[in-house]
Amino acid sequence: MAGIVPPGTTAVPADVSHTAHTKHDEKTDYMNLPCPIPYEELHREALMSLKPETFEGLRFDFTKGLNQKFSLSHSVSMGPTEIPSQSAETIKIPTSHYEFGANFIDPNLMLIGRVLTDGRLNARVKWDLTDNLTVKANAQLTNEPHMSHGMFNFDYKGKDFRSQFQLGNGALFGANYIQSVTPNLSLGGEVFWAGQHRKSGIGYAARYETDKMVATGQVANTGIVALSYVQKVSDKVSLATDFMYNYLSRDVTASVGYDYILRQCRLRGKIDSNGCTTSYLEERLNMGLNFILSAEIDHRKKDYKFGFGLTVG
Repeated sequence: MAGIVPPGTTAVPADVSHTAHTKHDEKTDYMNLPCPIPYEELHREALMSLKPETFEGLRFDFTKGLNQKFSLSHSVSMGPTEIPSQSAETIKIPTSHYEFGANFIDPNLMLIGRVLTDGRLNARVKWDLTDNLTVKANAQLTNEPHMSHGMFNFDYKGKDFRSQFQLGNGALFGANYIQSVTPNLSLGGEVFWAGQHRKSGIGYAARYETDKMVATGQVANTGIVALSYVQKVSDKVSLATDFMYNYLSRDVTASVGYDYILRQCRLRGKIDSNGCTTSYLEERLNMGLNFILSAEIDHRKKDYKFGFGLTVG
């Protein structure tokens, strides 16, 4: 008689009760959402696979640390440079550059400077004023008229949101904001005004991220629609794809790529709808010594690029 359920009472299986209890425990706490990534880095996982820093010719980079915070860098590059042309054929001229750099990296302050033999000077500053507020500055000075530019960014990191205000030469003003709305989904938007060209724009973005995938979407009234998706096959292998569409010019480009991390090297590559194939290999030969191979083939333009380099330090 002890095993008989009294009238009007329904027996609940133990596994069902446990599942309901687990779902109750996993209820989303909207007051403790994670902080999203910066708005300008929405597509960073896809860019790692689909936009490697390819080059043509020879490149040699050497970095010498003077102490824990200060280091000097030297970079030599030799290879052809493309020049604008009215014809479909690509025109290249041989060039060579030497670049000298100085770096100061502190937990709260980063100063990076570069000067090239052609007269260009690049400078970057990142200063963490507080745990939430960061000031960034980028500048490039050249001998060519109207080609120098500068930009200031003020970034604020909240508990579950990020915001940024931009100020640049040419009366350029911009702002963006991104907010986590669930533990996996974040939504954001941006506006800008270029006073020198009398142009303004507004855009919206969404990013959905889990442990195995990242999906992003971005649209702006300038005509750009950008979609990307990254699938994390394992800790060492990622597959990526993106879709770019300009509804004003009707240009469409789609690409697929991969990012494969081995024990001693990293291999990245892509192929797009324009018939362009890219591959980029970084291999660690020894501690502080890396060998780089870069290749890009554009079948439509009949343009072939190949480069190799060494990175020391």
